Amino acid sequence: MTIRFLDELELAGKRVLLRVDFNVPLNDRHEVADDTRIRAALPTIRFLLDRGAKVILMSHLGRPKGSPDRRWTLEPVGASLAALLKREVVHTDDCVGSGVKKVVSEMREGGLVLLENLRFHEGETRNDPGFAQRLAAFGDAYVDDAFGAVHRAHASVDALPRLFPDRAAGFLIRAELDALSRLAQTPERPYVAVLGGAKVSDKIGVLEHLMGRVDSVAVGGAMAYTFLAALGVRVGASRVEAEKTWQARRLLDRAQERGIEVLLPTDHVVSSAADGSAPAEVVQGPIPDGMMGLDIGPVTAARFAERVLSARTVFWNGPMGLFEVDAFAAGTMALSRALADSRGYTVVGGGDSAAAIARAGLADRVSHVSTGGGASLEYLEGKELPGLKALEV
Repeated sequence: MTIRFLDELELAGKRVLLRVDFNVPLNDRHEVADDTRIRAALPTIRFLLDRGAKVILMSHLGRPKGSPDRRWTLEPVGASLAALLKREVVHTDDCVGSGVKKVVSEMREGGLVLLENLRFHEGETRNDPGFAQRLAAFGDAYVDDAFGAVHRAHASVDALPRLFPDRAAGFLIRAELDALSRLAQTPERPYVAVLGGAKVSDKIGVLEHLMGRVDSVAVGGAMAYTFLAALGVRVGASRVEAEKTWQARRLLDRAQERGIEVLLPTDHVVSSAADGSAPAEVVQGPIPDGMMGLDIGPVTAARFAERVLSARTVFWNGPMGLFEVDAFAAGTMALSRALADSRGYTVVGGGDSAAAIARAGLADRVSHVSTGGGASLEYLEGKELPGLKALEV
């Protein structure tokens, strides 16, 4: 894969279409609740501004279904970005059209414009060449720094960059590729993967791929109950993907054949209500009928932490329980602390895991926190990512 990076192009005075991932959570007041992804794009934005480029930012936010929806306007994102940069950010009322053309034509060197939500047009998610052409009319060069979107074959990350001889990846994508390629190609051993979250189906591909690379896999979260059910362990009312138990069993057998250790929960924090409205308790072994496993128990958390602390390389993707509810957050927080205390190379694979370690206040104590959960998983599966393929020269 031959990709140029931002500092390999001469972009002074040029109109640069910069694809960023500003798909951030908003609070009840319609303000940015977590600006992690905005901050992650700042080095690339500042680099372009400092060199006199005219920077035109493009992003999606939420799922507005191909038409304007004020709930998903990028206005609050623009306000957050302006506060971080301490400078004006011009926000347009659309991402294409005559109004945008006028704003862009009046830009000066070092100017910064944020286009309205790309997904207000169905051409974005359809990877429509015509929509890409309309966006391309505003720029002289293209830079992609939206790692969280590179696994989507959408117009702004696939069709659009192909229209520019001057195309490159930004500093965030370079950091992501550096971190993930280290996991995929040159991990120091022992190499431990910790996987959690709700669904086995979301992780089967990466699990199969990791089986040839890791020394140990620790499985928590709701997906652990599909594995336990596959082994015949009673899991009460815990979430189980019954149609995936055969795949879970196959993965366990394959791990055993290859001498790979698979750690599953042996104790659980259980309750009859996932929202925390019913009492929670710790049980060892089988889960009683009517009760759900909603977090790993303290014995399991200690075992997982021990493996993390003894590893030279750790990849974590997916929480150990329903950590958004305080009663079921202890396992995920314990794992966060273990990663922070590790002396190995530690990568947190985006999504809920990134949110969890940020909540623990420990994000700055791991080697790399990915901004793209889905993209990081697909990269580690060895899949071709459309947004990276489109950048090849």
